[in-house]
Parts: sequence; C-alpha cells; structure tokens
Amino acid sequence: MSRSARLVPACVAALTALALTATACSGGGGGVQGTPGGAGVRDPYFPKAGNGGYDVGHYDLRLSYDPDTAQLSGTAAITAEATQDLSAFDLDLKGLDVDKVTVEGKAARWNRTGQELTVRPHDDLDDGETFEVEVRYSGTPRTLTDADGSHEGWLRTADGAVALGEPIGSMTWFPGNHHPSDKASYDIEVTVPEGLEAVSNGELRGKETADGLTTFSWHTAEPMASYVATLAIGDYDIRRSTAGGVPAYTAVQPGGSAKVLARLPEVMEWAETNFGPYPFSSTGAIVGGEDDAEYALETQNRPFFPGAPDTGLLVHELAHQWFGDSVTPRSWRDMWLNEGFATYAEWLWEEDEGGDSAQDTFDALYEEGEDEYPDLWAFPPAEPTSGAHISDDPVYQRGAMVIHKIRQTVGDDTFYDIVQGWTAERRHGNAGTDDFTAYVEQQAPDEDFDTIWDEWLYGDGKPARP
Repeated sequence: MSRSARLVPACVAALTALALTATACSGGGGGVQGTPGGAGVRDPYFPKAGNGGYDVGHYDLRLSYDPDTAQLSGTAAITAEATQDLSAFDLDLKGLDVDKVTVEGKAARWNRTGQELTVRPHDDLDDGETFEVEVRYSGTPRTLTDADGSHEGWLRTADGAVALGEPIGSMTWFPGNHHPSDKASYDIEVTVPEGLEAVSNGELRGKETADGLTTFSWHTAEPMASYVATLAIGDYDIRRSTAGGVPAYTAVQPGGSAKVLARLPEVMEWAETNFGPYPFSSTGAIVGGEDDAEYALETQNRPFFPGAPDTGLLVHELAHQWFGDSVTPRSWRDMWLNEGFATYAEWLWEEDEGGDSAQDTFDALYEEGEDEYPDLWAFPPAEPTSGAHISDDPVYQRGAMVIHKIRQTVGDDTFYDIVQGWTAERRHGNAGTDDFTAYVEQQAPDEDFDTIWDEWLYGDGKPARP
C-alpha cells in the first residue's frame, strides 16, 4: 500500500493535511459552503473506524479476483445521504491503489492518509442530499493482524480467499463507512476463474460464465454492517435447501464434513422459538478449510466456519443472526450484547437437548470457571479494557452470566418476552448497552436490577454470590 498522499487532479497544497475548505480548489464555481466530515466516529476502541458527515444506504461492489496473482480489481458505487453540509468526506480503505473517484458522475479530488481515503467532490453536498460516490481501485488485498494477534481482512486460502471483517477488516477489500453503526444494503458482483465458486451474503441473483470466467451476483436487501459482509472464493460444494421457512445456501469445501449442517433446519426452528422470527430472507453456512482462518464468524445470512463446526458452534453463530447481525452494537464497547447472547444460546440449547441446565453451566462457571477461563473476572463484560480484549472470555462467558441473572430475576415467561421483544423492537437496527438495560427495566418494572448492572455487568472482579 502506498501511504504517500496522492491527489487527483492537482491543487495538492490546498488539500494537504485535510485543508479541504480552502477555496483554491473549490468546485462548482461558488465558495465552499460545507465542512469536511469527520475521519472516524470516535468509537471508544477503534476511533478511526467509520466516518462522519454521511450515512450509507447501499453498496454496489463489482469485483474481479485472480487467485494465481492475488490481484483484486473493483469498482465500489456507494449511495449515501449527507448528514451535514459537506465540502469533503472520508472513506475507510486499507491498502489497494485508488485509480479514480467520482461523486455524482463528476471527477473528484482525493488523497490517502493511512486508512483514510479523503474525497473532495466537485460540488459541495447539502445536508440531506443523497449522492453516489464511485471508487475504482485495484491491487493485492491485505491481511490485518489485530491487537489480540488474530488475523482478519483478506485471507488467502489454498485455492482462493475468504474475507472476514470483524472488527475492521472489510476495509481491506472495499472502501466504505466501516463502523457497525452505519448499516446498508449490498449488491456484490464477483468475477473469478471458471471452476471456482464465489459465495457472499444474501441471495444469489445470477451466475454467468464466459471466456473462462464466472461472474456471481449476490444481493442483500436487509441492512448489514460491513464487518459481517463476506466473500469466499474457492472450490466449494454447493447445496440449496430450506431451513426455517427461508432458502438455505451452504458451501462446503470438498472433503469437508457437512454432517452437522444437516441440523441447520432444526437449529433454525429452535432459534425462532426462543428468539423470535428469523430476521433475514435466507440462511446457510460457508465451511472452509481448517487453515483458512483461526475462528468462525457470524457473517450475515451465512456464517463462516474454518472446518466442520460442532453443533454448539453452529448454534452460537446462528444465534448471532439475531444478536449482532440484526440487532447490531452501536459501538464496539457493546460487543457483549453479541457474544453474551450467542454464548447463552449455547447454554439454552444444551438445556433443551437434555444436557446441563443453564443454571448448572452458570454454577460451574462461578465455582470453577477460572480453571478453564483464567481471565474470566479480569474486567466487566460491558467495559473491555481495550480493543484487544473485545473478544475475551469476560465478554462471552460473563456476558452470558449477565443474561442468566436477568432470567433468574424475572422468570422464564418474562425472560422470553424480553428476548423476543428486544429482537423485534431493534430488528435491523443498532443498540447500546444502555438501550438494553433500559428495555429490560421497562419490561419488568417491579424488579430491582441494580445488583446485576452494578456487579455483574459493570463491576470489577468476581461478584459476590447471593
């Protein structure tokens, strides 16, 4: 990736260091009316992620990838609405070479600084104006190493690649507003060498082969955060069926066991009974090679697994379709709302299958959890110590313990009313921890949740056992 600032066309001096309000390069003939949108939305853990000044409604990505050369070329057409008068705005893009940028069909000036692609439209944008920015780009997509040592972004595989974006990796393969607070619909068209599959989110709308290349066209109508967008390219066996009353599309690498995926309809039905109607128009799974990634991820409609999952992991990632994909965290500090619920889903499944009850699991964690999870009490689930720890055990296991404490307090009938009401009220939206605690209190106004919030959700150390 080139980190040097590049501007198209000239007027470098007027744009350097975001001096984008200078009239020397103003477009449209008049004076500059707006101000630049913010570079980042000031997320508490990833302050550079996302951008201010606009809201994305739709991504139209047209991509071509050659696994032999590892070269990706793409055009991203992004439809957005300005939320202020804009003289400039930023997109997140890590690596890759930008060839051209237009706004509303007119050539725009742009420069690069780190992960920021700063765009200066020919004409200022008015607050409330809907506009389209198109970015043409190419190069070798990057793999990012996160603060916790895990890898995300564009992961090359033996016969292709898989794109995984939690928390910021999607900016390695397309420009955008890469923060979970800005969700959008997607069209993703991908061209790959004939014989390979290209699997993404949503529904496959078309597949055409010509001149040794195959183009796949995927459409996601429901709002999707960019961190759960995915693209898996390689040799996959494809199966189409139904589950939970919606189409199911599964992709499994040849030789990979898909036995557990036979339980997909059963798990979907169980999840709908517990969490409410399935929030998307299709479901499925992608099962890659065991060396393709270090973790599974709840990519929307179609979770990704590195190798065949066990049933518990399938339950976990499908539960995320409600908790994380549909009801998406407002910031990365709210990660426990994703992982606490998905982990508790595993406890509920075990209970309903005749295994340990959720209370048994809770008790075992409280009494001896440090043996398996040494950092279980290292920090409260709603306040990870940094972005490096948003996927640590307190977020998952102690987060699930918070959910169980709520269930203990209100009883099963009210608990399931709370869960299903929450997924319905926040369907396809965003929510923070304060939104959730307020909702719980509204649904059970006669109960006292202070101890749960103060000691289990926000408290330091191991809470006292009542």
